[in-house]
Amino acid sequence: MATNTTYTDTAYTDPINRTSVYLVLSVVLALGIVVVHFFYSKADIHLWLNGNHTAWQDIIWQYYTYVGEWVPYAVAAVLLLLRLGDGMLLLADLALSGLLAQAVKHIACTDRPYMFFAKHFPDIDLPFVEGVRLSRFFSFPSGHTTTFFVLMFVLAVIITEAYSRRQAMEKDKRHSASGAVFCAAVSLVCFLLAAAGAYSRIYLSQHFLEDIFGGIVIGVSSTLLLLPVASRLQVKPWWSWGLIKV
Repeated sequence: MATNTTYTDTAYTDPINRTSVYLVLSVVLALGIVVVHFFYSKADIHLWLNGNHTAWQDIIWQYYTYVGEWVPYAVAAVLLLLRLGDGMLLLADLALSGLLAQAVKHIACTDRPYMFFAKHFPDIDLPFVEGVRLSRFFSFPSGHTTTFFVLMFVLAVIITEAYSRRQAMEKDKRHSASGAVFCAAVSLVCFLLAAAGAYSRIYLSQHFLEDIFGGIVIGVSSTLLLLPVASRLQVKPWWSWGLIKV
């Protein structure tokens, strides 16, 4: 088991600063979705976003969307081995956001694109991806999008926290500027990966753009709710326990 260093973890006290790029871009995307819905119907938006299918995109989005299913739990298992607290944070976030998403799904009870267009626009044939089984109900919010934004937000927090912890242990102020750039780059990459996962749900006609909005709000909000809890627990000795020392 990994031994604890004399360094006291304090990086979770400012995860918002380190992942501000992720948060800002998530808010901008969510607000952008709201604005778009003031001018266009969800049917028109879906047809526009879903109207450019190609063979290579069919393959990419069909398989990338699975990242929002079992991959987060595999990542959590690895994190539990590396640093117990990080793994528990991700698992707790997945559980909380999942419960919230399912609750809203069953309250809203909206039709998925396949069922919606079959009811209201039967003459329109949506482009489908071969081998993808289309769901019909409980469209809002997108559970996959929720999971994508939770996973990538938590990873951004953990990666930037590890970098900040190493800087603090080295006590080298010369790295402050490079640290800010590193955190911004990690946050940007994580956001793009989350946004790509969200788009895969639209491309596969499993969700509307408004469902993506719901997934972003729940995923980001649940993480923000849990970070203060993590900041209190991270000082506990068990938080840094791990079977694998890196």
